[in-house]
Parts: sequence; structure tokens; C-alpha cells
Amino acid sequence: MASLLWGGDAGAAESERLNSHFSNLSHPWKNLGGIKSTAVRNIDGSINNIKEDDEEDVVDLAANSLLNKLIRQSLVESSHRVEVLQKDPSSPLYSVKTFEELRLKEELLKGIYAMGFNRPSKIQEMALPMMLAHPPQNLIAQSQSGTGKTAAFVLAMLSRVNALELFPQCLCLAPTYELALQTGRVVEQMGKFCVDVQVMYAIRGNRIPRGTDITKQIIIGTPGTVLDWCFKLKLIDLTKIRVFVLDEADVMIDTQGFSDHSVRIQRALPSECQMLLFSATFEDSVWHFAERIIPDPNVIKLRKEELTLNNIRQYYVLCEHRKDKYQALCNIYGSITIGQAIIFCQTRQNAKWLTVEMIQDGHQVSLLSGELTVEQRASIIQRFRDGKEKVLITTNVCARGIDVKQVTIVVNFDLPVKQGEEPDYETYLHRIGRTGRFGKKGLAFNMIEVDKLPSLMKIQDHFNSSIKQLNAEDMDEIEKIDY
Repeated sequence: MASLLWGGDAGAAESERLNSHFSNLSHPWKNLGGIKSTAVRNIDGSINNIKEDDEEDVVDLAANSLLNKLIRQSLVESSHRVEVLQKDPSSPLYSVKTFEELRLKEELLKGIYAMGFNRPSKIQEMALPMMLAHPPQNLIAQSQSGTGKTAAFVLAMLSRVNALELFPQCLCLAPTYELALQTGRVVEQMGKFCVDVQVMYAIRGNRIPRGTDITKQIIIGTPGTVLDWCFKLKLIDLTKIRVFVLDEADVMIDTQGFSDHSVRIQRALPSECQMLLFSATFEDSVWHFAERIIPDPNVIKLRKEELTLNNIRQYYVLCEHRKDKYQALCNIYGSITIGQAIIFCQTRQNAKWLTVEMIQDGHQVSLLSGELTVEQRASIIQRFRDGKEKVLITTNVCARGIDVKQVTIVVNFDLPVKQGEEPDYETYLHRIGRTGRFGKKGLAFNMIEVDKLPSLMKIQDHFNSSIKQLNAEDMDEIEKIDY
């Protein structure tokens, strides 16, 4: 399996760069910004002077998707119930428990096992028989990061490729340059025993002259560049494409122009081309887009995640200002045996201020916020998972999708609110859902000003749950908390 980017081996090099994210990263504090006129010591002993920053972090879907790919070290076994809607309900529904049942080429089986896959994940059990069927069947599938979705559609592409035919036969669209390279890395790993199959990246910076004869069988790229390669530069003959994959559809439609680009590419494909679309979520907008672009599909959907507050004991502490909140946090932290804790702040300014205060008081903490690169965020989360820091202070960039089993306490240093000071119910649910996971009990503390109490009561009523007031100055009361 070879990789082509910028006309040479740079694609393999770029993929290797992504592979070594964690080993090459500087310590999380190395490039940290923060509060005006405050200094933070780096791991090397030098000083960072950090600046005022009062921005709220906006969740970037593409960045979150890449982050989840980087921090997944193994398959996540989804607890969601899989629902299958066949285009022909009368046809038998097949599932597999082993990769051998799929009757794959020997070199593909070797590639799968070399990647560490021992058996299909829940989503693969249902999806692979459909994706590898003859004649080919179209598929719309919902699948979270870490469930083996990328490996499934890569397997479909590699299964359909004829290595002796030197032209593009499989086309995969991803919403960003980085996600395209991540997918390419999976193609290269799974296809490393497919000696005559090659992959090429249609991404920014890869300038190919008009009329170039592309001999690589698998093209992975972003919609804008692929559109140029197909229609402006005439580099890809879409009538010869056998498998078309549209990955991260929910991120795709969130990016201006990408859905229209994707539709234009799809319309030029032959009717016999197999079309596969994947999305982590299925909001109405995603569903309408999927139905528009994938004709006569089989559909695999996951039941919506049922986050529950039943096994989380919730408390609130009334505070006058953030120093008050910090003192209450210290009292709680000093009185309760904590595995690991996540503290959520609404703004970068509060997150950085709190980080500095806790470090100066000798606590092992790390800060996760939106100005860090995705690679830096992944490194910080990995350090937290490894227990190198006991406390993770973050903005909304960490509100969902990141599971750390040792987290027993979540603190809302600021209550999540929307514009107009309305409570943000969904963010509250996903924030405190970081504790009490995997069947364990958890604790959630809300540090709130008096004027935020009506918002908190709305949250309590919305979830029909109990949020008890706690006197953070009464150490006996804190120590009696049972969890």
C-alpha cells in the first residue's frame, strides 16, 4: 500500500506525523495563555506571562471529531441499540461475529488482524454484510467515533478495488484536511498487504497539473478540492468510481458550501456506484441531506444516548464572586476523597484564572480550552486519563464525548447558560454526565451567584431531579456526603 501526496511520499510522511502526535507534543503548559499580569511556570522552569481572555469557547464539530479519533486507543463497544431499516424488508438480514465469515481476501484479513481488530464491533456486525454484498448496496449509517466505522468503510473500498486497473475507483469525502489524512492512515494500515493498491489525497496544497493521469485507485479528499479535481482539472473520471463514501455528514453540512459540493459530485457518479454515508448524529438537517444524496439506502441507526442523572448526587453552593467559588471548591476538595475531577468554566478567562490559582496552591491540574490545537487537547486528555493530573479544568470544548472512568466529581464553576441567560439544559446534562458513567455513582457541584439561582431551579425542574444546597463552610456537612 503506497500513499501519494504532493507527487511523492509526503502523504506517508504526513500520516506518520499524525501517528506521532502524542510523542512530539510539548507539555500542555508550554504554549498556555492566561490572566493579565499573572505568570505560570512551564515544565522547563521558564515563565509564561499570560493575557486576559474573556471569550466563550464555541464547540467546533470537525475539531471534536478529530479529537475523538486521536484519543481513541481501542474500539469502544457501544451500548446503543442498533436499528436496521432495509430498503427491501423481505430480504434476509445478516450479521457476522467474525471477520472470517465475510470471506475476505487473505491480504485484507491479515491487514485487519495486524491493526488489532479481533472481532467485529456491534456496528460492524450489521454494516459489513451490507457493505460487502453483491450486488453492492447503498448505506446510511449512524456511528460514533471509536466504534470501527472508518475501518468498516475502508474495508468496503479495499474489497471493491481492482489492483490491476490504474485509475481512481473509490472516492471518500471528509470535511477537513486532518480528517482526510486520518482516514488515509486507516487505508494504509489495513491495506499494507495489498501491494498494488495506492491512495492519493485530494486536499489543500496538493496541486496536480491539469490532464495528469492519476493511477492511484483510492482518492480521499475534501469536497472543494475533489470538486476542482473532477470538473475543473479533469483529473478524476467520476463515471469509473465504484465506491463513494461521505464521512462525517453532520460536520459536512455544518461547513458552508460542502453539502452542495458533495451533491454535485454524487450526481456525476454512475447508477451502479455503491454509496455510503456516515454521521455521528441524525438531526433532521442531516437526515434530509442523507436522503438527498444516497438513493435507495439501507439504514443503520442508533437509539439516542440516554444520559441519566439518576446516579449523580447534585449540589449547589451560593457564592458572591469567583474567589468565593474557589474557596468553596477548596473546602470540598479537601474534605472528599476524589478520584479525578472535571471543572467546567463558561469563559476562557475564568478557566485560566482558576488554573493559576490551583497550581499556585500546589494542585496537579491541566487546562483544556479552545485556543489549543486539537493535538494539544488530545495530549492533555491523555495525560488526564493516565492520572498525571487529578483535575481537568475546561470550557465547553470537553462537554461531551470524552469518557474517563476515574472521574467521580464534576464541578460547574459557572452555570451553563445560553444568550439571554436562559439555562443551557443540554450542556448541563453532558457536563455532569462526565461523572456517574459506567454504572458508577457520581457527584456534581454547582457554584452559583444568587442571581443564577432561578436558572438552577429551572434546570432542576427540567430534569425532575433534586439539587440540594450545600454550606461549603460546614466541613462536617461536606464530609457526610455519601457517594
